[in-house]
Amino acid sequence: MLARLFSSFSTPSTPSSSTHKFSESMAEETVEHAESIITKWDPNSSSITRVTSLFHGNRDEAEDFLTSVRDLRRAMHTLVSEHPASDMLVLSQKLMQMAMARLQKEFYQILAATRDKLDPESISLRSSDGSRNLEDENELGSEEELKTAGDSISDVERVMAVAMLDLKSIADCMIGSGYSNECVKIYKLIRKSVVDEGLHLLGIEKFRPSQIHKMNREALEHMIKNWINAVKIAVKTLFNGEKALCDHVFSASQTIKESCFSEISEGARNLFKFPVLVAKCKKLPERIFPLMELYEALSDLQPEVEFIFNSESTADINLQVVSSLHGLAESIRAVLSDFASTIQNDSSKTLIVGGGIHPLTQKVMNYISSLADYSRILSDIFSDSPPPRNTALPEAYFEIPTFDSSLAPAVSVHLAWLILVLLCKLDRKAEVYKDMTLSYLFLANNLQIVLDKVCTTRLNVLLGEDWVFKLAQKVIQYASNYETMAWGKVFSSLPDINSPPLSPEEAKECFQRFNAAFEEAYKKQASWVVPDMKLRDELKVSITKELLPAYREFYDTHRMTLRMENNFEMFVRFTPDDLENYISALFHGTALSGIAPPPTPQ
Repeated sequence: MLARLFSSFSTPSTPSSSTHKFSESMAEETVEHAESIITKWDPNSSSITRVTSLFHGNRDEAEDFLTSVRDLRRAMHTLVSEHPASDMLVLSQKLMQMAMARLQKEFYQILAATRDKLDPESISLRSSDGSRNLEDENELGSEEELKTAGDSISDVERVMAVAMLDLKSIADCMIGSGYSNECVKIYKLIRKSVVDEGLHLLGIEKFRPSQIHKMNREALEHMIKNWINAVKIAVKTLFNGEKALCDHVFSASQTIKESCFSEISEGARNLFKFPVLVAKCKKLPERIFPLMELYEALSDLQPEVEFIFNSESTADINLQVVSSLHGLAESIRAVLSDFASTIQNDSSKTLIVGGGIHPLTQKVMNYISSLADYSRILSDIFSDSPPPRNTALPEAYFEIPTFDSSLAPAVSVHLAWLILVLLCKLDRKAEVYKDMTLSYLFLANNLQIVLDKVCTTRLNVLLGEDWVFKLAQKVIQYASNYETMAWGKVFSSLPDINSPPLSPEEAKECFQRFNAAFEEAYKKQASWVVPDMKLRDELKVSITKELLPAYREFYDTHRMTLRMENNFEMFVRFTPDDLENYISALFHGTALSGIAPPPTPQ
């Protein structure tokens, strides 16, 4: 015990522990006064005080008790230094042990009695209020100040404030007297149980990697959602509150409060391992979204984690968070890399009837547009990643919209890269069609879907106007190629405006060529599709504008001349209105297998 006291004497803990020495008579008088107070509260006595709480009863007597212990300590300092053989020193040692046993009991009783009132949420809210900072030793005020606070604080707040005032006073006294171990042991026992219970109620478990890997998608996503909700409460309330309480109670010793909080918050080490276990799961494309939600939650909490676990003894917790974020980022990058490879390696030879939308187009664009909603997270993840390389793609595809990776944001570059991979794959899939006309229609249809998806989602902002314009030009190019190849023969069957007048016989032949060309084009395209309404209307208008004026001019010029001919209906099969109805029916999905004129659109 003397060694413990000697070590405490070297660092006086309170202003009352002045550096001047007592005389022997003063020291003896101080010990005798302390004896009258300390022995009254001997926890091993048979008196009523053995089962009575010192701090719950007469507050003035509790303060006298603490003052007596501090004075006793000063007296012992004098006796050890000047009169080591004094009988009073032996009595002082006995009294100090008695006092520490009482304070140890009081410390436990206060912690146990206020276990539910000193909840981390209340402490966390109190510590986050700048006007009521727990780091301020004077913040809690005296007992009298708490009494006169009236209705400004609730009964629970008053109990909590008094308890925290008492805990700090006892801890200061015990630490200053060399009994920090006894004090800390009790504190850890009770407060660690509070933290562990809180984590349990939040659903935090200690998972094994095998458990995580065996979970199906729904179970894993449910667990991730629960973990995200739990970790926010754990950091902002549970650990933040415990840190504030620990810092307040053990403000007398930086070392003690840091080591104490480190042991109390042991559960945080298991808590922040969960993302690493998830990151090591099988990297399926659909799992990227819960991974990004995990990353976002952890990244948002990181500044608070660093603030709460800011000591050397809790540095490993901060490192665990950094490691978890790194593991999640690596996993997300790997998923996207695998996704790009899956697109490139898609070997399906399915012929999409009518040049319609390939399932791969819908699937990939839905996926990429969903990724765009996580652009903030992806920007962070790709901030230090090299841009994707085009070496795996043929040079002929580089004319498709790309980005200057040195100028564009990293997330834009990577999302544009994924779309580029899709466009290149669509170009390959267009080769399945033996008819080049249908190949171009297929490309126009699918690129239009890509364009629409970009323009109606956050991709529009990320990829920018220039990228969108270039892709739109690509759609126009493919649509123009389709139009030229599908209707070129029909257009060329009519005489040019500046060509010399035709004889009746030449006019007949021209009508016959036109009839054959139009019927062939119409029948070939009867099963072709243009799903996008805007593109469909644009094609219909473009073809109509190209064809109808020329045919109407030709028809009006030769109709009267040929009307007197036998079998007039055989070589003049279509009126201009008939052609317009056919084209309208063709692009609105009502084309007939025969060439009889469809009903006029309403």
